[in-house]
Amino acid sequence: MTKPARIFKPTKTAMQSGRAKSKAWVLEFEPAAAKRPDALMGWAGSADTQGQVQLRFASQDEAIAYADRHGIVYEVGAANAMRVRPKAYADNFKFDRIR
Repeated sequence: MTKPARIFKPTKTAMQSGRAKSKAWVLEFEPAAAKRPDALMGWAGSADTQGQVQLRFASQDEAIAYADRHGIVYEVGAANAMRVRPKAYADNFKFDRIR
């Protein structure tokens, strides 16, 4: 049995403040084989090239249509709602701010 591909909307990383790479939907293949260390360098790798593929789409429907068109078994992950907390620099100097 082949492992299904995942279709999901990635979350922003903790190292970035913007939302640049979190707007597209991603189709990512599950690894078919475990990674093993290289004898010479010690780097982890495998012969599975599909584990390196990440396809980006503008919408969830486009990703599903691509998977259906190419006969790829997939699982769709729910999109996380992004909460925007408005902040202002002046709030650091408010009289009644919580310390």
